[in-house]
Amino acid sequence: MKFTRIATLAAAATMLSGVALADSGISEFRIGILGGENASDRLRSNECLVEKTEALLGVETKLFAPADYNGVIEGLLGGNLDMAWLGASGYAKVYLTDPNAVEPVLTKINADGSFGYHSIGFARVDSGIKNLDDMKGKKFGFGDPNSTSGYLIPSIEIPAAGYTMKSGEHFGEVVFTGGHEQTIVAVQNGDIDGGVSWADGLGNWEDGYNSGAFRKAADAGLVDMTQLVEIWRSKVIPEGPIVLRKDLPADVKIKMVAMLASLPSMDPECAYGFMAGKIKAIAPISHADYEVIVAARKAKSN
Repeated sequence: MKFTRIATLAAAATMLSGVALADSGISEFRIGILGGENASDRLRSNECLVEKTEALLGVETKLFAPADYNGVIEGLLGGNLDMAWLGASGYAKVYLTDPNAVEPVLTKINADGSFGYHSIGFARVDSGIKNLDDMKGKKFGFGDPNSTSGYLIPSIEIPAAGYTMKSGEHFGEVVFTGGHEQTIVAVQNGDIDGGVSWADGLGNWEDGYNSGAFRKAADAGLVDMTQLVEIWRSKVIPEGPIVLRKDLPADVKIKMVAMLASLPSMDPECAYGFMAGKIKAIAPISHADYEVIVAARKAKSN
């Protein structure tokens, strides 16, 4: 992963800040937000992008927070959304449905410079569950069928480790909760025995790691991480891409990429909310970085 373009993008954004496009070729700009936390929190975390985008493009900017991942995916495929931060599996679904719908432009770089995150299996400390063996006969929750860490990767890696994903076999019941936040709260409340969510795996467990769904839930006061325990961790998953509608005017794409890349240095608070925690940078990415996930998603659908 090379970051040689970051300084150039940030400099461009600095020069462009406050310079609206007199004629952007669009009448509004629409940003989709994936599920994972309640809609009001999702909108609040991304509200800073509205002001910045409107100042930059000179058009009204709207946030959309559908109930599930598929709402954002369908919005992008239908041309009803202009931008979204997708998971790798969500991007793969969009690409496999219509390779000309969107293009991946940027992604999150972790505080240590790494590019990726993990699906984290977890349970309550007082449950006595310490690993997947201990989940035998228990209720296991997954977030969303279109989530990379909340379903796709665990549905491949957990069976490969010898644990079938069918209800009534190793796990007593396998369910979908609807999203990452829902899974975390369901485990916290004892509605399910274990679940999976996502994190960069860096920093302290009690903080919800540096970034990810646990961090967001801990920051919001929804969970006490000391009451939870990690019981499984996936291999590194490629961080999902920020995508732009491919047929947007070129100048709109250039300006949005430059503005977003500059966020960690120019507005760390906005970057923290948008990127779900502490990060180092928002850096360029391309389709080539997701070919392995596209292949996995394609194989899963066959």
